[in-house]
Amino acid sequence: MTRMDRRALAGDRHWRGSARLAAICALLFCALSLLVDWDAGTLTLLRALLWLTLSAAVFAVLLPPQVTAGPGWLAVRTPWRRHIVCTDALLAVRQYGGVSAHLVLCDTHGGRLELDPRVLASNPLIWHELDTGVHRSVERGTLLQGSDVLGQLGHRIDGETARAVLRASGLS
Repeated sequence: MTRMDRRALAGDRHWRGSARLAAICALLFCALSLLVDWDAGTLTLLRALLWLTLSAAVFAVLLPPQVTAGPGWLAVRTPWRRHIVCTDALLAVRQYGGVSAHLVLCDTHGGRLELDPRVLASNPLIWHELDTGVHRSVERGTLLQGSDVLGQLGHRIDGETARAVLRASGLS
């Protein structure tokens, strides 16, 4: 992974808005908690610190992971860690459904990350970087599991993109 250029060429274009919403929700929670506690006459320094700590926890929970991609790599940054996979050396791709569907990508260097497929659908540049890396992995023979998952995801993303273009042009 030393040959990877870590400069981000593609980033989640909706992340800033989602991060801003997480901050607003945490600030509102903090303000309302402090206000209710103050109105009840029970606000102390210790309780104020408790509300600030809980608000920070709300922010950390609501803050979405930041997804970036470049030639041959994909990264997901959470408040605690940064996970990177080499997309041109992918070993396996798995999709887990349920309430919140997510992809798990593993590379031959031991890298592993989890990713919401909606990020790929709403960010064509990230999808392009991942798709290019997947094609390289298939050519090199490293992708042993999950090429069908990415193929289905690609068809769904392409279909959504085509529908959006038709809607924007007034043809649908």
